[in-house]
Amino acid sequence: MLRRRSLLSAPPALAAVLASSNAQAQQNYPNRPIRLLIGFAPSGSTDIVARVMSGKLQSLLGQSIVVENRPGAGGNIATELVSRATPDGYVLLLGTIGALAINPTLYRDLSFDPLRDLTPISRIGTVLNVLAVPADRPWRSVAELIAAAKARPDTLTCASSGVGGAGHIANEQMNTLAGIRTVHVPYRGGGALLADLVSGKVDYAFTTALNAVPQAQDGKLRILAVPDAQRSRLLPEVPTMAESGLPGFEMVDWIAMMGPRNLPAPIVRTLSEAVRVTLTDPELVAQLADRRVEAQPSSPEELTRFLRDETAKWAPIVRASGSTPD
Repeated sequence: MLRRRSLLSAPPALAAVLASSNAQAQQNYPNRPIRLLIGFAPSGSTDIVARVMSGKLQSLLGQSIVVENRPGAGGNIATELVSRATPDGYVLLLGTIGALAINPTLYRDLSFDPLRDLTPISRIGTVLNVLAVPADRPWRSVAELIAAAKARPDTLTCASSGVGGAGHIANEQMNTLAGIRTVHVPYRGGGALLADLVSGKVDYAFTTALNAVPQAQDGKLRILAVPDAQRSRLLPEVPTMAESGLPGFEMVDWIAMMGPRNLPAPIVRTLSEAVRVTLTDPELVAQLADRRVEAQPSSPEELTRFLRDETAKWAPIVRASGSTPD
């Protein structure tokens, strides 16, 4: 699709033809497969959500949804690719709190600004995270984990699925509030993280309930807390970090669908409505809940406000943590 500047610089007659052609293309959208980029490796929560949703979205849109994993730099690689894509609706992003709200503060040299260079389409939902430790570790509460970290500064290792992700920033919050120092070990996705956490190669992690709960049920992990402000209805027996002695602790991990900047309004409406229908389908909502994901579709306008609020909320926390993308 031609950009607006091309239309404005064309002769009047040609501009009218091109504008009509653009309108027709938008009206016929979509007429070929849609690429949905994920900033993390396969088997992570965002990847699984994308694949759970893709079948319903395909039936609604009448075109294939091709899920592409572009891991690296805390989701920045996939986000940058979408920010530079042609705004025709055929390259989209499932982004997370890390890439869309935390990384703009964490990384000083980003070539894109999510608020400026992406078009909000819809929220997807929240991903329940947990604080988990290997079953062979002695800690049975957050207080015991903190006591161990205080006894051995700069020794305990915390795994995360990437720099700037929810798990990383949750650990920085715990370090700050508890007055401890631990070692951050970033991975490129949840699969490798889970393997090393279960085997005891790392001491603990703020990771997805999707990955941690089955391992806990098998006796390989121990779940100590959830980082949300309130107990989750998806895991009601597990206390919050605030209940565990760290008042004010909160880290809600979320996923949203975004497109390139200047994505035409008709295409945004088409995609937003398809997401809404998908995420209100009882069967699909139940599938996501089984994976500890709570469906929360939104309008593009609601997502725009949400992104601004989240970016403003986390900027001072990231700065205060002193975290760097090393």
